[in-house]
Amino acid sequence: MLNISGIREGYVLDHIKAGMSLKIYDYLKLDELEEGTTAIIMNARSNKMGKKDIIKVECPVDSIDLDILGYIDHNITVNIIKDDEIVEKRGLSLPSEIKNVIRCKNPRCITSIEQGLPQIFYLSDAQKEVYRCKYCEEKYRGK
Repeated sequence: MLNISGIREGYVLDHIKAGMSLKIYDYLKLDELEEGTTAIIMNARSNKMGKKDIIKVECPVDSIDLDILGYIDHNITVNIIKDDEIVEKRGLSLPSEIKNVIRCKNPRCITSIEQGLPQIFYLSDAQKEVYRCKYCEEKYRGK
């Protein structure tokens, strides 16, 4: 039997598509957290999804950018934990802007020349989940 203890303060990210947890770990830069512990559960049984991944992160609740999760998969459930209790269940939506998550593929974009510029994309079509580069308007679809 697998046993992972509860967390005092932080997040439980549930309903992650099976196999996506390591990608989310990288996007959220969980390896860079100054304080905290992360547990990744992969291919857990789920009545709703068949198989799913779960990530438990013990850290201060303001240390993770949840907008990135909305971009990755807005069906992920975010449980916010304080004092060993779930204090909030938060649904996600597509963020209107994402920063330094995807890179512009346009070789003529200013971000290709100026390496220090942040990669900023804004949501241009929510139905088709299309983002555009803030600088050159290059279209980006997909995750």
